[in-house]
Amino acid sequence: MRPSEIFLATFTSVFVAELGDKTQLATMALSGATPNARWMVFGGSALALVLSSAIGVLVGAALGRFVSVTTLHRVGGVLFLGMGAWMLFRAGR
Repeated sequence: MRPSEIFLATFTSVFVAELGDKTQLATMALSGATPNARWMVFGGSALALVLSSAIGVLVGAALGRFVSVTTLHRVGGVLFLGMGAWMLFRAGR
């Protein structure tokens, strides 16, 4: 993949995953509860997302040295399917 394709795929994946997420809802609640500090809420939530993304990149890079990309894709796919099944199971209860 070209760098621009990697950037776009990463941006789209993270952006869509975060929409309606508990983190976004908590950020909206904090912003609504503290109208005079909206920029502080934005800064805190943006920094938290950047740091958690940095951890993901560093861990992924470290794993990439020891595990093949194909294995990482398969494990990631299985984890996403497992989380989806778990959420569907919990929603049905």
